[in-house]
Amino acid sequence: MARARKDKPSVATYADHEIISPSHKLRQAISKLEASPDDDPVARAEKALARLSGEFSTWMEAEGQRLDQARNIVKTDGFTTATRDALFIAAHDIRGDADTLGYPAVTIPAASLCRLIEHTPDMRRIPMALVDQHVDAVRAIIREGSQPDAERTVANLTGRLREVTDEFLWHENRDRPHELEDILSPALAPGDSPF
Repeated sequence: MARARKDKPSVATYADHEIISPSHKLRQAISKLEASPDDDPVARAEKALARLSGEFSTWMEAEGQRLDQARNIVKTDGFTTATRDALFIAAHDIRGDADTLGYPAVTIPAASLCRLIEHTPDMRRIPMALVDQHVDAVRAIIREGSQPDAERTVANLTGRLREVTDEFLWHENRDRPHELEDILSPALAPGDSPF
């Protein structure tokens, strides 16, 4: 069966070049929805999010368990490319999901762990106790973050964790001054709060 004329690419020839425009088969696959004037896609999205919100704590707990498992593999096998990547990805996913899932305070230790992994020149030199502190902070905030006094405790915990991480990164990168400025820049603008 011969292809319809619309399905063939068009070719425009010029003195020194040609322009080939491919056929637009995807246009046939697109269906147009006739939306009701009362339809509000943002409201629909918010309703869907509200229906799912009951699952957020379960999802966040699962992310915390995945981070814990990645940490335990590092403890067993040491830092290798695979174990480093698994730990980084678990922390990075938590950092990205925490706000959406209603756990904004978890972002801070997860981001700090990412910084630690990302900016340490020799992974084998990262003290396991520092990794433990990050993972334990993430898990504690997931578990206890909704308690009445949590904000102050979380602020103290994450502030101290940032100090210890900065000190370690400064020591590990002391011979790389061009890296230190980026590494030690503040995580948040003054006055910003993760809550």
